Amino acid sequence: MDTDDLLEEAYSAVIINAEKFHHDLTLQFGVMASDCKDESEYLKEALLLIKEFESDIEEAIDEIFYENIPEKSKFKSALKEIKKSIKDVQKIPIDKRKYIEL
Repeated sequence: MDTDDLLEEAYSAVIINAEKFHHDLTLQFGVMASDCKDESEYLKEALLLIKEFESDIEEAIDEIFYENIPEKSKFKSALKEIKKSIKDVQKIPIDKRKYIEL
């Protein structure tokens, strides 16, 4: 799948929140989408990716960010916010989520 296939709530929870923090983080979640078959799998994989980042914040920062490297505390806060947003989206039945209007 592609991030364009995500419904509005999921796109906002992951892609928009990541982009608000740092474009390099957005790229991580974007690349991950190609390995997922649908939105549910994407959200699960996004949570696993966050867990991986949280397990070694220093390494994640070194591997993800190329310029304008964020403070560790701000990165942790951004991950926490994205994780919370994902969990909120997962509570919404798929048929109640909205398509992104172009």
